[in-house]
Amino acid sequence: MRIVLAEDSVLLRAGLERLLVDGGHEVVAAVGDATGLLDAVTRHAPDLAIVDVRMPPTFTDEGIRAAMLIRSQDPGVALLVLSQYVEERYASELIADSTGSLGYVLKDRVADVEAFLEVVATVGGGGTALDPEVVQQILVRSRRRATLERLTPREREVLELMAQGRSNTAIARSLFVSPGSVEKHISSLLAKLDLAPEDGENRRVMAVLRYLESEER
Repeated sequence: MRIVLAEDSVLLRAGLERLLVDGGHEVVAAVGDATGLLDAVTRHAPDLAIVDVRMPPTFTDEGIRAAMLIRSQDPGVALLVLSQYVEERYASELIADSTGSLGYVLKDRVADVEAFLEVVATVGGGGTALDPEVVQQILVRSRRRATLERLTPREREVLELMAQGRSNTAIARSLFVSPGSVEKHISSLLAKLDLAPEDGENRRVMAVLRYLESEER
């Protein structure tokens, strides 16, 4: 099949290109950034785009955001995302909107050449190949969101202020309620977040961490 490869590491890009060519595929373009990827897909209309998540200039999520753009503009192009970590937010959106021809695999899982080429064939043939770690992390994130959705609007306000480092007294002043009311809200939200009383002061820290995790990106 005809493939566009986007990987910022020159050595890894060259290695992947060689593997693909030796596997009987045609690499019509090998680029090092998201802009080059989008241009190459438009120019060559490949069967498959293999995309690294972290690419210049910030090396954060340029690659996977470009993959999402390709999926929306060129749905006929199969996508295989390779990454050293799971970018949960965009991975979730890609998977939720996908009807096939999609892969998201951690790089250390494709060190085996035959396994890598099998994933390429699966995705290019219209199938789906998702790394087990990707699925697990997406499910964990979904559970966190579902748990926070149990909170009332007032409890969520209290938790947000807790995340800002406010004391109970400061939270009470901010919300124009009594300190006792704040304590009741905190007790309720901790129970809804399944944080047991025996965890002591750690309950407050753990609640804040769950809030921050849900608000990432």
